[in-house]
Amino acid sequence: MMLLDRTIQPKVRDIEHLAVQMPQRFIMPNGVPLNILNSGDNEVVRIDLLIEGGRWHQSQPLQALFTNRMLREGTLRYSTLEIAEKLDYYGAWLELSSASEYAYITLYSLNKYLPQTLDVLESIVKEPTFPEKELGVVAENNIQQFIVNSSKVDFLAHRALMKAVYGGQHPCGRLVQKEDYKRITPDVLRKFYDRYYHSRNCTIYVSGKVGDDCVRRIEDLFGREAFGKGFQKPEKTDFVPVSSVDKRIFVEYADVMQSAVRMGMLSLERCHPDYLKARVMVTLFGGYFGSRLMSNIREEKGYTYGISAGIAPYPGQGILVINTETANEFVEPLVREVYHEIDRLQNDPVPEDELFMVKNYMLGEMCRSYESAFSLADAWMFVQVSGFGDTHFEDVLNTIKNITPEEIRELAGRYLCKEKLKEVISGKKMS
Repeated sequence: MMLLDRTIQPKVRDIEHLAVQMPQRFIMPNGVPLNILNSGDNEVVRIDLLIEGGRWHQSQPLQALFTNRMLREGTLRYSTLEIAEKLDYYGAWLELSSASEYAYITLYSLNKYLPQTLDVLESIVKEPTFPEKELGVVAENNIQQFIVNSSKVDFLAHRALMKAVYGGQHPCGRLVQKEDYKRITPDVLRKFYDRYYHSRNCTIYVSGKVGDDCVRRIEDLFGREAFGKGFQKPEKTDFVPVSSVDKRIFVEYADVMQSAVRMGMLSLERCHPDYLKARVMVTLFGGYFGSRLMSNIREEKGYTYGISAGIAPYPGQGILVINTETANEFVEPLVREVYHEIDRLQNDPVPEDELFMVKNYMLGEMCRSYESAFSLADAWMFVQVSGFGDTHFEDVLNTIKNITPEEIRELAGRYLCKEKLKEVISGKKMS
């Protein structure tokens, strides 16, 4: 048997091609698209229902979130306790989440208990009752969590930044208040459910060890007959951001040792030709542990335990956010160093060895992200909701591999605009 010589560094090999498994795609008899990612040896499947109905479609704050959250709190067939007991007994897990334009209903199930768990899932999707008692409990729990979060400087800074960048009439900048939780009623949720939760507005992904029996059962329950009401597709609404004229926004919270610092500005749409290249530039700037911001502000200056930068994609224009916390006395020098790093990116070409390291990091993260069937499902759902095409993964690979130091410099000059960058500080005011 040959022993490894651990004194010799392994060769770094280039990734020439990224073989991301494509889903098998079908349109079921009732028109619901079904995407199948059959991969893995474990007798487990994950079923994701994407409903096009999120914050962008609601008529009042929290309507989309609570409609999705309350699906598991009671149906015509099952009470909230019965749903919890059945899922627990059969070793299943249910996740409910709501985003900008979509709601997600996700079930993890053992194959051998799929008939029983799919029965619960069908009831949750097709016949929720939004019981008033359970809604009161859920709303009260959320109010208490809101009160707790409102005592945290990072929560306050994030809210203030989103309002400053997008404006109070934009879904991203329309801040939830405590009173909004009390305006959520079963009727409010029922109206949203009836409008958006139907078979004309649904896509299904099934991933894991997917057999013919699994596909047949999904088609029987969700693919043969239409379900829901109205069957209207959502209207596309474009919201125009209206940024604050203020450069610095201060949210005072006197009794804290550390301040939260958020810096942000409007960024690129996901369909913009420079979007993928800008992600590389922002990763180098602050998107991983060896980034410029971390190396300077954490490692060299010691102003913070961690600082990051990234582009958060939203429909229309996304937001570039720089995020950190620091001792109150270091706020101003930290902000100065952020601008210093922007100047460096805009004026000096990135050394080849530094760019090589960033490229390898991003390519490695891509490879790790598509290892399992469930992560593949996440990836393809992201492609769908973002409006990307089937070549997206190859496009990302080629962008990372081919971007040059000069392009990084030009992108920084174009999209890291210091004049537009809002500064939000939440913490103790220093004299």
